[in-house]
Amino acid sequence: MHMDWSPVLISMKTASLSIFITFFLGVLAAWAVVSMRSRRLKMFCDGILTLPLVLPPTVAGFFLLYLFGVKRPLGQFFIEYFGVKIAFSWSATVIATVTMSFPLMYRSARGAFEQVNPDLIAAARTLGLSEWDIFWKVIFANAIPGVLGGGVLAFARGLGEFGATSMIAGNIAGKTRTLPMAVYSEVAAGNMEAANRYVIVIVAIAFVSIVLMNWSALKSGGMDHGH
Repeated sequence: MHMDWSPVLISMKTASLSIFITFFLGVLAAWAVVSMRSRRLKMFCDGILTLPLVLPPTVAGFFLLYLFGVKRPLGQFFIEYFGVKIAFSWSATVIATVTMSFPLMYRSARGAFEQVNPDLIAAARTLGLSEWDIFWKVIFANAIPGVLGGGVLAFARGLGEFGATSMIAGNIAGKTRTLPMAVYSEVAAGNMEAANRYVIVIVAIAFVSIVLMNWSALKSGGMDHGH
């Protein structure tokens, strides 16, 4: 039986663009929160940024549909000014994936930044480096393994995104049908053999992601110390 590779390609395309966006958004958000002086503000922002991690994906998808729906102000704005319909398009799969994988990237980066030795940051300030230089050359440079681990985790989460995608992007064959959607569709249609093939692809990608994550942890010495 011929296997339709479009869900694999759509998933890889979606996850690749999403991790690019999520990586930079997560890193910058983590730096912003770590830099905050007010503990209350820090806790509030952390709660908002982590929310998609604890919400059921369908609920997060409902909020996205509420924002980007054709009759909603934001959805209408994109249609009127850019001629782009967000809901039930490929763009919607990217938005859903970024929303659901962002908290993992953000929390991993934040944890990595907070473990950077404060003495290094103080020394850099003494040398007169700008805050931007301190961030990239000291904080980010020393947190790379933890940040990369978060990136791999966010990529894998994005690849497996189902709930939010089903709400805002739907299950349109050749357009928004990602790997998890394809598995669901094939099982619903009783095509267990086809579903099985898609499951094998997802498991293989997920396994490679875990190996990469452990490798980045080993490089940082994290696994040696049992962290």
